[in-house]
Amino acid sequence: MLAQQKVQEYLSELASGSPTPGGGTVAALTASQGAALVSMVCNLTIGKKQYVAVEAEMKKVQSQAETWWQKLLAMADEDAKSFDLVMNAYRLPKGTPAEKTTRTAAIQEALKVAEGAPMRTAEACLAVLDLTLPVAAKGNKNVVSDAIVAAHMAYTGLQSAAVNVRINLKGIKDSDFVERENRKLSELIELAKANYEKALASGMSRL
Repeated sequence: MLAQQKVQEYLSELASGSPTPGGGTVAALTASQGAALVSMVCNLTIGKKQYVAVEAEMKKVQSQAETWWQKLLAMADEDAKSFDLVMNAYRLPKGTPAEKTTRTAAIQEALKVAEGAPMRTAEACLAVLDLTLPVAAKGNKNVVSDAIVAAHMAYTGLQSAAVNVRINLKGIKDSDFVERENRKLSELIELAKANYEKALASGMSRL
């Protein structure tokens, strides 16, 4: 599991010829770091006299950020596992018509599972971006740069997850499913872009 690896071990595995971990794992881990930074900014705001007016809000945000970085860390592993399902489906025998039918169905099902992992990552990234808004605007000014980095990380994570959603959708033959997921993804990206720009504007104005 990723959470149990040292950074060097993880990067070495990422750089290897194995397809997992890959971009989906990186997307989730990137956003997880953004959520952890949100938590850090909150922790450096809570207890400071000049920020007593926002302390209750920062405590709430900190709790949510803590939950999200842990969830995203788990999602990083989930993405790798879902891709392994796809690879296993492609390895199924295809020597007879019945085997081909079974293999095709398994591939389609695995692709839907694999698409779901980065889609959930994208949704989590949007949630983290929501949390960057109050910390960028009201958090400890001395670490506002960290709030800005958190927004960058969450937005990058979402954009990276979106790429992985799209590549899995490309192989899915269920047109209704593909249309529905593409619509959901477009809405996520639109909302994320708006929050990202707001967080940046707030944070940069306080640098």
